[in-house]
Amino acid sequence: MGGECVVLLELRLLLFSMGNHGDKPAPLTYAEVPTADPDPGEDTPRIGVSYVFATDDDDDDEEDQDQDRDEQGEEKRDWPEGERRRREDELPCAVYHRDECVYEKKSPAETLAPEQLLQTCRPGDLVEFVAAGQYPHWTVYVGGSQVVHLHRAEVKSSFLGQASQGRRGRVVNEVYRYRPLSPDVVVQKALEQVGITGRDLSWRNSECFAAWCKFGRREFKMGGELRIGKQPYRLKLLLPGKQCHVLEFQSLEDLIMERRRNDQIGKVAVIQELASHLNHEGGGRGEAKGH
Repeated sequence: MGGECVVLLELRLLLFSMGNHGDKPAPLTYAEVPTADPDPGEDTPRIGVSYVFATDDDDDDEEDQDQDRDEQGEEKRDWPEGERRRREDELPCAVYHRDECVYEKKSPAETLAPEQLLQTCRPGDLVEFVAAGQYPHWTVYVGGSQVVHLHRAEVKSSFLGQASQGRRGRVVNEVYRYRPLSPDVVVQKALEQVGITGRDLSWRNSECFAAWCKFGRREFKMGGELRIGKQPYRLKLLLPGKQCHVLEFQSLEDLIMERRRNDQIGKVAVIQELASHLNHEGGGRGEAKGH
């Protein structure tokens, strides 16, 4: 009880510093704080036990000394307003299947306008379109300025610029650690699905569809994994101040839905939710441990 209260206080201090000062808050000093999700929505399955923990580093005092750099140590640029907001609110994370890292999104990657993407994309590439406050939209580039994507319950072939809907994008071939299929096979798999709609769909969202085309793994399809036994997947959210929040899931499909929801609501809202359901737990379960 006492340990969870201290963690909750530190999360509130983290929110205060992010919203008002921009300084790095003090890291948490507790490991394994059991929490539960008080209100899992219909489209946001948040299964299992989550933990908050931190690492103690000797170089904490050396950070944030350069005011001309952002949180990731990159030089600040004159980003378009929407892109600047997206970068500030994007939350780095990693996904583990048991002890193997199968996905990693580090500091916010640079995005390009659709016309610039066309100069860099190759057939078989996965392209993610992003904007602050929106779910990411994934597509498969198949050549000839065309992409195949799952949009509004239908697999469609569209021009890349049309699929972007005005958003900037980036190639995301490397975020998943699975072995990819050959570009020709990726393009063939994508094109073969064009026209599938409604109940015939096997993918819950655009990311699952595009990743299935790229890697051919059943984990990306609806019902591709049995949800029984232990929860083998962990979503590790990398919060400011070298703090982490971890959720466990029984399937990759469920984890992807939660991670995409976090992308949509943004970093500040994720931290607010964490503080809220720690407060909701009240007495909580288990004992907070310090390093």
